[in-house]
Amino acid sequence: MNTATSASAPLLDVRGWVGERNGVLLWGLIDLTVRSGDVVHVQGPNGCGKTTLLRTLAGLRAPSAAQSSALCADVWWIGHANALADDLDAALNLALLLGVAAAPALPATVLKQHLAAHGVPLGRPVRLLSAGQRRKLALSPLALAPRALWLLDEPFDALDTAACSALADLAARHVAAGGGIVLTSHQPLPEGFPLSQKLTLSSSIKALQLLNEEYS
Repeated sequence: MNTATSASAPLLDVRGWVGERNGVLLWGLIDLTVRSGDVVHVQGPNGCGKTTLLRTLAGLRAPSAAQSSALCADVWWIGHANALADDLDAALNLALLLGVAAAPALPATVLKQHLAAHGVPLGRPVRLLSAGQRRKLALSPLALAPRALWLLDEPFDALDTAACSALADLAARHVAAGGGIVLTSHQPLPEGFPLSQKLTLSSSIKALQLLNEEYS
């Protein structure tokens, strides 16, 4: 993928992976290597197993079959569901998100300043926040606790144009610093998001194609 870093150890390297759900073949055989500076955009129709693949790459489930698996331990997994405690406010939720992921604890003032700067209201249950505000909250750990690999499932869902641009800028800085990203998105990646390769899953023929096509 990224020829400038081809000699370095990959962030993630899997060979011969097969994925199933409820006994139905979703994808395989998959060979995927992600190196420092790589971005992979996983695409495909609904039900083809994009989320299943990301969860498997995150180590949350096992592949149905595999020749080898070298996963990244220094990873942020941000799923499509925001995984928030509805009755707590944004700052407490952010502290929980960082704590559950064993990220370094940050002062409450830092958390509140970050949220306020990104338009996430404080001092009210997050169930009262808009979908976009909740999504920005769920994505906040990416900016506050750097990790080598991001696995993001529909990160732009419910975000407005400004928030999409802010996430694209954050992703560009992450990749420039040597990080990697694997993401799904049903919409085109916003302007400024780092160049990526397409990884297309097909539910109709149960096959995977890795296309050497870069786009922004």
